[in-house]
Amino acid sequence: MTLDSMGLGAARMIAAGDLTAEALMRALLARIEARDDAVRAWAYLDRDAALAAARAADAWTGPRGSLHGVPVGIKDVIDVRGMPTEFGSEAFRGHYPEADAAVTARLRAAGAIIMGKLVTAEFATYRPGPTRNPADPGHTPGGSSSGSAAAVADGQVPLSLGTQTAGSVIRPAAFCGTFGFKPSHGRYPAQGVIDTAHRLDTVGTFARDVADLALADAVLADDDSQVESENRPLVIGVLQDGMWAHAAMQATVERWAGEFADAGHLVFACRPPAILEDLGEAQKLIHQYECARLLGAMRRERADAVSARFRDFIDGGLAIADEAYAMACAVQDRARAMEEEIFGAADLLLCASAPGPAPRGLDSTGDPVFCRPWTALGTPSLGFPAGEEGGLPLGLQFNGRRGSDRRTLARAARLLDPPACPPTA
Repeated sequence: MTLDSMGLGAARMIAAGDLTAEALMRALLARIEARDDAVRAWAYLDRDAALAAARAADAWTGPRGSLHGVPVGIKDVIDVRGMPTEFGSEAFRGHYPEADAAVTARLRAAGAIIMGKLVTAEFATYRPGPTRNPADPGHTPGGSSSGSAAAVADGQVPLSLGTQTAGSVIRPAAFCGTFGFKPSHGRYPAQGVIDTAHRLDTVGTFARDVADLALADAVLADDDSQVESENRPLVIGVLQDGMWAHAAMQATVERWAGEFADAGHLVFACRPPAILEDLGEAQKLIHQYECARLLGAMRRERADAVSARFRDFIDGGLAIADEAYAMACAVQDRARAMEEEIFGAADLLLCASAPGPAPRGLDSTGDPVFCRPWTALGTPSLGFPAGEEGGLPLGLQFNGRRGSDRRTLARAARLLDPPACPPTA
């Protein structure tokens, strides 16, 4: 295993004295140097400052946190003191926040080195940035957390932060071939993070495996609960809902379901309640309505500096009637009240993260159709690499009940580490 691919195992090696933060940082910077022209994941990176921070971490003689000396990348809609927050927009070129976002501060308190800012779609919506898919630069990396997913998948940083309002963590994780975690809504603090939709916005993480996501969760969440180990077989519901757009994705779901069953877990096919389809439509309306009211001033006051795609999105949101928004919120509230019916006997629900592999072209970030209901429901979602087709990754996701984040991560770890990814057909 190379230094640039070891994930948060680097934290243990640094703590044990088997690796220096400087050596790790140099390996990552070398990887970026070799791959930046192809991937273009970074919105801001000061190499000299990153190395200086690594040397300072090695020289530190005080108490050390769980991420001491580990570099982290931050989506460029999350504030970092001393670095620009430009939201993927010319309208904020050269904007420097006065303080860290709360999640950034928690990472620093755990000893992490904030390495730089990662490319986002404009205002975390739908106009893509310059990032390309590490598996094939002719395909989208997904979005809006494009740089956050691509940098981790390409071995340029072991951990990154993103955000999800529709499918902006789970979908790019799938397209780029890495792990992504969207926690329960409100689990991580939102101070210092762009507001696009209060009922939906969620900070999430990207890493190399489930254990790394769990370590990050322990740093970012106000949660000191302990999860008891489970030895019983898990009950896994496999969602079947007729939305398949890609035969390889359906085969991937079925192959993994078979692997879990062969490992002794209880796997059953289930058709989700109709409320989930309604919830996907409600998510779209809530997102556009709230974003228009939170960022509408940007569209009015800086119209020449924002994209036509963003202007159209805001204009469409301003045209949504208050009554329609209220009805969408009612659907969301009703779905959350039906959580037990949605999950039934299942410990986890398994489904695709996206309709298929990353689409060709860079003008779109792909379809978040498989993520919208879970974002609106507010449940923890764990995306994982599940195979490939034509050299492009395919991703699946587990969803757990709201508030069961640590248990969801622990259960996913049982299922995914081992086994290794089943071979593709």
